[in-house]
Order: sequence, then structure tokens, then C-alpha cells
Amino acid sequence: MQLTPEELISEFHDAVMELYFARKRIAVLEAENADLKARLAAAEQDATSA
Repeated sequence: MQLTPEELISEFHDAVMELYFARKRIAVLEAENADLKARLAAAEQDATSA
């Protein structure tokens, strides 16, 4: 399948936007993961000190 220059630009733009939103989602998930790890560590410490 042969794409025109305009179609190539459109496909590239779509890929860039997908990457942008994927990176934003990754950042949210990393923050959530860090929060869950901290909560788990606190719960484990409470369990061992009780």
C-alpha cells in the first residue's frame, strides 16, 4: 500500500499523539504504583510492630 505524503504525515502525527498519551498514562501508573508500594510498606511495618 502506497501512502501519499499527506497520509504519511497524518499517520506520523497519530503515532506521536498515541505516544504522548501513553507516556502520560505511564506517568500516572508509576505514581499510583509508588503510592501503593508506600502504603504496603507502611502496612507491613504496622503488622510487624504490632
